[in-house]
Amino acid sequence: MPVSGTPATPGNVFMVVAPSGAGKSSLVRELLHRDPAIRLSISCTTRPPRPGEQDGREYRFVSVAEFDRMREDNALLEWAEVHGNFYGTPVDGIAQSTRDGHDVLLEIDWQGARQVRQRFPGAIGIFILPPSIDELESRLKARGQDSDSVIARRLLAAGGEIAHAPECEYVIINQEFSVALQELTQIVNAARLRFSSQAVRHAQLFSQLGISAPH
Repeated sequence: MPVSGTPATPGNVFMVVAPSGAGKSSLVRELLHRDPAIRLSISCTTRPPRPGEQDGREYRFVSVAEFDRMREDNALLEWAEVHGNFYGTPVDGIAQSTRDGHDVLLEIDWQGARQVRQRFPGAIGIFILPPSIDELESRLKARGQDSDSVIARRLLAAGGEIAHAPECEYVIINQEFSVALQELTQIVNAARLRFSSQAVRHAQLFSQLGISAPH
């Protein structure tokens, strides 16, 4: 059932997609700090927490057995194996949030984005690109969270991940953080002004003005 981007709900679903190290998490974190009207969909993952991460904030950290149970119970909107670990998006809450008029943001990989579109056809894809592969490698090393072998695996996978950028409606090149953040904010604001969203958010006004959906 279409949930976002249709007259059914006033809330939007945003999917932010990027290869590891492109700055996706930093951009999302700052966007959420500046715009509390957006709700973050917390994904589940079987990978261990990185330094500074908290359960229930960046991710819900679960065991492989628990993740398997969630899959069997159809409790995940989407799931994928990435770099040897499992990631998934709990389905509860997203549809209700958009019906209540809240925007929901998913920090997700391209495989997950494809699955989300099957349930939320109006979801808005935003792909974050690094300015170059060399810069991507520098950022992965600078954050000091992964071993050399993990970094090498992430760089090897980056090319294949970047090839899916055309599946998103928007692309941001994260060369300068402040500029990329401004562009991300502009996309969110523009999506809220689409006819389909405004018609539901302001249904009474549209009715009074005699405005109806285009045929």
